[in-house]
Amino acid sequence: MTHLWVRAEQRQNEDRVGLTSEGAAALIAAGIRVTVEESHVRALPINGYAAVGCEIAPENSWPDAPADAIVFGLKELPEDGTPLTHRHIMFGHAYKGQPAGQELLRRFRAGGGTLYDLEYLTDGAGRRVAAFGYWAGFAGAAVALKCWAAQQTGGIAGAVGRYPGKDQMLAALTAAMDATGVARPRALVIGALGRVGTGAADLCTALGVGVTRWDMAETAHGGPFPEVLDHEIFLNCILARPGCPVFVPASAGTDARKLTVIGDIACDPTSDFSPVKVYDRVTTWEAPALRVAENPPLDVTAIDNLPSMLPVESSIDYAGQLLPSLLTLGTLDAGVWARAKAEFDRHTEDLQEA
Repeated sequence: MTHLWVRAEQRQNEDRVGLTSEGAAALIAAGIRVTVEESHVRALPINGYAAVGCEIAPENSWPDAPADAIVFGLKELPEDGTPLTHRHIMFGHAYKGQPAGQELLRRFRAGGGTLYDLEYLTDGAGRRVAAFGYWAGFAGAAVALKCWAAQQTGGIAGAVGRYPGKDQMLAALTAAMDATGVARPRALVIGALGRVGTGAADLCTALGVGVTRWDMAETAHGGPFPEVLDHEIFLNCILARPGCPVFVPASAGTDARKLTVIGDIACDPTSDFSPVKVYDRVTTWEAPALRVAENPPLDVTAIDNLPSMLPVESSIDYAGQLLPSLLTLGTLDAGVWARAKAEFDRHTEDLQEA
């Protein structure tokens, strides 16, 4: 019997989960055994999973899960160097040359386990079957506008947190922006036709921020892109991939510009392909803004688990998208799982040759 083990998230400020209790009930009805770890932070309560027949395990007990269990989480595992023996479903951030990702692949190689990277679960046309993109864009734009509001009073954005829902987020941001007494800024969204860009543009529109929407047609010439510097806010919603043009060059800090906030929602600064060249590390919930220039200020915000700011809405949305693929876990040698396994094999082979 296929056994799915839903682990507790161990990453700070991570309350999301990729399976709802309703989804778990559907898996059980399909003959899949489901174990769910207890969690002191998960946005969806454990009693819902127990009520539909899931087995309940202690928090963070996944290293002792049966050898044939498929361990399912969202964000990173603790970076303790231990070999990974299980099959894992998660966002590995391991295939674009990231140093931590290379170490993760070495752990899988050492333990004989397998990574089914959620970013690389694709259909036959190469499209991702599930993504948190909309809520990443929505929350990422919110943090960028929080940074802008703080700048208007000579400050820098303070800590961000989670919200019960999007209405509460919008109310808080409206109050903060109104308190500045400054007219709303303009935002340029690159990747506006995608899920991330749609979420970012929707947040801006809801707050009365003018949005310039760009996608592939506007960026096809490869740059440079002086229009980015002519907007107060720039929101990058395009994943870093080979051939991605540079939207914000390293010189932007000293160039003439209206730009004062960059929201790098795609958030991949350690990748060689990053299109935003003025910073080199992610920011955090505690310190969401990284100031990279002064006079005028230029702040970058790049938080890599933005949807957890709206954990209930983003979990329900993502879990609904992913469930059809989870229902096919019994045939890991076909479909989305086979494609993800092939990607893992290719990158671990490259690692062995390095």
